[in-house]
Amino acid sequence: MRYSLYKRFFKKLYCISWRFFFAKSFKKFGAKSNIYKPDTITGERYISIGTCVNVATGAWLSAIPIDNHIPELVIGSDCQIGRFCHIIAVRELVLGESVLIADKVYISDNIHTFADPLLPILKQPVAFRKRVVIGDGAWIGENVSIIGASIGKGSIVAAGAVVLSDMPDRCLIAGVPAKVIKLLDV
Repeated sequence: MRYSLYKRFFKKLYCISWRFFFAKSFKKFGAKSNIYKPDTITGERYISIGTCVNVATGAWLSAIPIDNHIPELVIGSDCQIGRFCHIIAVRELVLGESVLIADKVYISDNIHTFADPLLPILKQPVAFRKRVVIGDGAWIGENVSIIGASIGKGSIVAAGAVVLSDMPDRCLIAGVPAKVIKLLDV
């Protein structure tokens, strides 16, 4: 038996059984969607996943209430999320439809506070920074961090970028901190 056939068979079997046991835990879990061997999922009752979504191994999906606001993490239909991605919402984080996310991407609507210099960061509270929306058809490159910022429809974020401010539709984004490098022709 060829390894690739063996691997596809067991991945499909895993995804079917995972959906059977855990999909009902989510606020919404669309048809033909798969989460393959996640690392951590917390607050699944606040997470909505559209149809035909694929989340690769090692993902960390969290929707955590930190105050009286109900968190919402929405992953639109046809999204492809790479390995070891960390996506966390304390209020609202939305991935539009057909968003492509490479491996090792961090997206959050929050930050750790550091108001008390004598207190370790780990013991300081998490604070909401800003609502995050990743527009339809966006492509997020490997090792990107998006913290409290939105990405426009059809935009491309280059590998290694750190996005801290909102970016427009149809542009190429790169750098630390990220900025628009080029507007994409329509």
